[in-house]
Amino acid sequence: MSKQFDVIVIGGGPGGYIAAIRAAQLGMNVACIDEWKNAKGGSALGGTCTNVGCIPSKALLQSSEHFDHASHHFADHGISVSGLSLDVAKMVARKDMVIKQNNDGIQYLLKKNKVAFFHGRGSFVKAVEGGYEIKVAGASEEMLVGKQIIVATGSNARALPGTPFDEDLILSNEGALALGAVPKTMGLIGSGVIGLEMGSVWRRLGSEVTILEGSPTFLGAVDEQIAKEAHKAFVKQGLKIELGVKVGEIKTGKKGVSVAWTNAKGEAQTLEVDKLIISIGRVANTIGLNTESVGLALDERGAIVVDEQCRANLPGIWAVGDVVRGPMLAHKAEEEGVAVAERIAGQHGHVNFNTIPWVIYTSPEIAWVGRNEQQLKADGVAYRSGTFPFLANGRARALGDTTGMVKMLADATTDEILGVHIVGPMASELIAECVVAMEFRASSEDIARICHAHPSLSEATKEAALAVDKRTLNF
Repeated sequence: MSKQFDVIVIGGGPGGYIAAIRAAQLGMNVACIDEWKNAKGGSALGGTCTNVGCIPSKALLQSSEHFDHASHHFADHGISVSGLSLDVAKMVARKDMVIKQNNDGIQYLLKKNKVAFFHGRGSFVKAVEGGYEIKVAGASEEMLVGKQIIVATGSNARALPGTPFDEDLILSNEGALALGAVPKTMGLIGSGVIGLEMGSVWRRLGSEVTILEGSPTFLGAVDEQIAKEAHKAFVKQGLKIELGVKVGEIKTGKKGVSVAWTNAKGEAQTLEVDKLIISIGRVANTIGLNTESVGLALDERGAIVVDEQCRANLPGIWAVGDVVRGPMLAHKAEEEGVAVAERIAGQHGHVNFNTIPWVIYTSPEIAWVGRNEQQLKADGVAYRSGTFPFLANGRARALGDTTGMVKMLADATTDEILGVHIVGPMASELIAECVVAMEFRASSEDIARICHAHPSLSEATKEAALAVDKRTLNF
């Protein structure tokens, strides 16, 4: 006999497990299905984010940053290091430990909130009276029935046509996080967020990294001024960045990978590398969901079609996160998961897509919220701009990291903040203040009048707000 639930969540990543917890908090009987496995075959909750994305990449970024500082920057602080060595196996083991801590933490949270967890692949079977039948294919098969279904199955790395990932020479984010040694040379096709972060990791550890980007502009989604500043910093660090390229045949062999490509001038080139990361975006993961059994609509990209409330085309079915439209960001998935659970409970869930922050965890970090200068110009919006360089910030000088700036864009008439763009130290943390400000529709004057601790990096945000009115105090 099928087990009955008010809500069944398919997927245990950031969107899924958060939706399950919130639904349980609101008094519903909830099940969460997830198929991720650890090395021993046990459950590994947290989806791509925890297992092969956000969390492990940050762990390796932190480790590689420590190594980079010890190799190149400790001497500036009067600290001498001799006999510096690198144990990649131990570094990767630490990364795996961080993953497990997060896996276990999510398992605990589901148990704490009385969410029934089923380890296996969830798929639709059929519509039944009052809901839908869901099959769980795991160690043993389970049949569940849910009144409401939330699909949160995430996304997969997009492969180049004709060049599948082997995770040995041709790497997705998964393979790039599991290398057992530092490759002497590494290629990167596409300057996507994950690829840039992984390229940064292995560049810091000693790899010679070359990026082949098809677009004539670097980081096209980023404010142009900020992207140029980041490009300058990356090139100075040693990243080789080729823009406007066309990638041709890719061959693998005993010596590594050979990539035929044409530069922006139309000249034929060849890149020989030990490892190649493909970072050209991600695709919605609806494989094995058996959507056709119930008539769940997918778009031309394979994503589940939803409205602004995350409702699918069938009553009682919802979808959140990477498997639907919008930015593929873990925190966006979480917000949608909470909102859907609250909507099912009859509340008014809220997600403001205009104030979702974006972060690229390179060094320097890049973070932004709201519209950039290109978008404001395209929309015909009159605005004022203010920038402040970290070079003039006391805390940045003390840290020894003065690369970058904070840039604030405000409406020319109302002074409402329309966007904030940061490249520099701890941009991922600094952007939070700007998200709060925009959510409350603050003006640049509001930020300029708020007392910020001294010395702190956040003073650069205050000074950028002052710069909107051309009255910076420290530059």
